Amino acid sequence: MSTRGFIVYLLSGFSVVVFSLLFFSGYKPSQPSLSAAANSISGYGSQTDRVWPELRVSWRLVIATVIGFLGSACGTVGGVGGGGIFVPMLTLIIGFDTKSAAALSKCMIMGAAASSVWYNLRVPHPTKEAPILDYDLALLFQPMLMLGITVGVSLSVVFPYWLITVLIIILFVGTSSRSFFKGVEMWKKETLLKKEMAKQQATKVNSLGELMIDTPYEPLIPKEQKSAMQILCFNLRWEKVLVLMIVWVSFLLLQIIKNNVKTCSTLYWVLFSLQFPIALVLFGYEAVKLYKLHKKRTRTGNTESICEASIEWTALNLAFCALCGLLGGTVGGLLGSGGGFILGPLLLEIGVIPQVASATATFVMMFSSSLSVVEFYLLKRFPIPYAIYLTSISVLAGFWGQFFVRKLIAILGRASIIVFILSAVIFASAITMGVVGVDESIQMMHNHEFMGFLGFCSNQ
Repeated sequence: MSTRGFIVYLLSGFSVVVFSLLFFSGYKPSQPSLSAAANSISGYGSQTDRVWPELRVSWRLVIATVIGFLGSACGTVGGVGGGGIFVPMLTLIIGFDTKSAAALSKCMIMGAAASSVWYNLRVPHPTKEAPILDYDLALLFQPMLMLGITVGVSLSVVFPYWLITVLIIILFVGTSSRSFFKGVEMWKKETLLKKEMAKQQATKVNSLGELMIDTPYEPLIPKEQKSAMQILCFNLRWEKVLVLMIVWVSFLLLQIIKNNVKTCSTLYWVLFSLQFPIALVLFGYEAVKLYKLHKKRTRTGNTESICEASIEWTALNLAFCALCGLLGGTVGGLLGSGGGFILGPLLLEIGVIPQVASATATFVMMFSSSLSVVEFYLLKRFPIPYAIYLTSISVLAGFWGQFFVRKLIAILGRASIIVFILSAVIFASAITMGVVGVDESIQMMHNHEFMGFLGFCSNQ
């Protein structure tokens, strides 16, 4: 599946959704109901009663622990978080209401992302002398991702349940398929590279013309030569982390103040609108920086990649990245995930190698998910004992998931493993969210519930 084919697929799928929406807009229920808003996948703005099961040892907790551990481990390795797995697990197995499940999902994503970032900061770049976290890409995508999350939270109140389900299935199936084909392509290249290196080793001749059968050669992943502390200090770029923190704090303050004012009041919309200039200013600054650097290198004939991406930073590509970042955040707001389902595949699409794509996507998700966790804590949206337990499981899973996969890559010499894990997690999320969503939508149709858009101000 080419990039052009993937875009055509998304446009076709969303067109079908639009026509379906026009059909359902004329659907008149016998007894109008607002349960579509109450049962929103993300749970934001839900009007359902709060359901918080007691934390005690049971078979449900054991199954949830296993799923949570595996989901966190695989999700952070792929750079997608795993919210599409956590929300159904928390609602179907543990029994939480959708709003609380979405909040706890953010806690799990934050814990796994934080431990993964800590692990990645102590790992060298696999191919060159550079930080494994691409801070320029993080600064480019983080503001649009966080803006998209706030938009997604608002849309979750307005969008009908079935529409969110269909959009998720279309998007997840497309991104997982694209990632899978990307992984197959990388696997083939790695196979050719390994054969070439084996051929060079077998035929290498020393200065005396003797055949050197056992001549050592450089492995695909170079060995660490620095200490863990030296690598940590080299990977950290405090000035860029500070900028990301400023954006994080700005969005947090706006969300806290906005939640304490009357919905749809003048002050509410002023605070909501302030998020746009904050995001656009930082994105614009980073985009102009990359654009000018690209133009300069083009004039001088320098073919070296800017950041870790192999694409040309033209105005069109920068606009595409902005759109994808906004889309990823919006999906994250609808789902209760960190937006990595878009960001992870996108980084691979623009030419970032899997190790750096995973580390950078997880780094950005740590900021976006922690923003929601702090807000949910202030609003008392999740039970503290469950949050501490599930976050602890995710912290362990994130660290050991990174450790195991990095060792596996070092042994096999195949970074494409990360891409296959990313594809599998997205596809599994499409199945779980799709099955739950379709079942709930069918029940809503049988109950003659309202299937169109809901009022934003009346359902807050």
